[in-house]
Amino acid sequence: MFGSIWQYVYTSFLRFWLKWLIRQVTGTCELQRLFSKYTPGASRTTRTENSLQASKNQVLRNALKTSSDHIEQCVEHIMKEKDINPQKDSLFRGNLHICLLQIVGYSSLYTSVEDLRKEVFSSENPEHEAMLLKLWDTLMPTVKLESRITKQWGDIGFQGDDPKTDFRGMGLLGLINLVFFSENYTAEARQVLSHANHPKLGYSYAIVGINVTEMAYSLLKSGALKPHFYNTVHGTPELEHFHQLYCYLVYEFDRFWVAEEPESIMQFNHYREKFHDKVKSRLQDPDVALSLTAGSH
Repeated sequence: MFGSIWQYVYTSFLRFWLKWLIRQVTGTCELQRLFSKYTPGASRTTRTENSLQASKNQVLRNALKTSSDHIEQCVEHIMKEKDINPQKDSLFRGNLHICLLQIVGYSSLYTSVEDLRKEVFSSENPEHEAMLLKLWDTLMPTVKLESRITKQWGDIGFQGDDPKTDFRGMGLLGLINLVFFSENYTAEARQVLSHANHPKLGYSYAIVGINVTEMAYSLLKSGALKPHFYNTVHGTPELEHFHQLYCYLVYEFDRFWVAEEPESIMQFNHYREKFHDKVKSRLQDPDVALSLTAGSH
């Protein structure tokens, strides 16, 4: 109770006067002090985001809602509002520009990912069908698919004779991630598939892959992936960066599963949550960077 009262008093009154006092003493605003204290990455960008969010100044708060096309204009408005002289602080404009690209870009990335998740896989769409067949050809180059609807899909971990039913939860996003992993990390993807087909430790490769897409999506939606993207993308994070993050997760989940040696696939949910918690714990590190390098296994 006391903690919440103190938080309210601090954010409503004390923070403003404390910032004003420090500005009078140092001659710099909070953003300038952040940029001089922290190097580029999650620590700097997260604090910049929090500073803009907590500001009573509408110009600063609006910066979080701008589009990437208007960031330069936004930076100019903030510099004018905070009376920052570019001759005295030549690095401020560039530092704020990069932070805003990352902050605004994260929101934009979520929108792009959500659009793909909402797009339903359609057998009538030639591009969707081509992606699905590419997944088979990349993972099973020596085995010909007998027909479009066949039990063979079970060999790469789909549940029924027609994979389209398995994409309902994650839409086209689930398929794109699977294809991206198999195309960009072919050796790793085939290695993971061989583990998935293990007689004792096996699991449904494609279904687990779609499940990991849901994990990546939920981490993105909650904001938990901000430190990762702020550390690894020095600008606007794009869809490819999200697909790369998926590759890391699906590869690491396979390693985790094999190391844990579950007694049965029936324990999947338990180990999935255990892995999810492990990833969330890693994302608490301000220096976190989750990346899979080709040929790293």
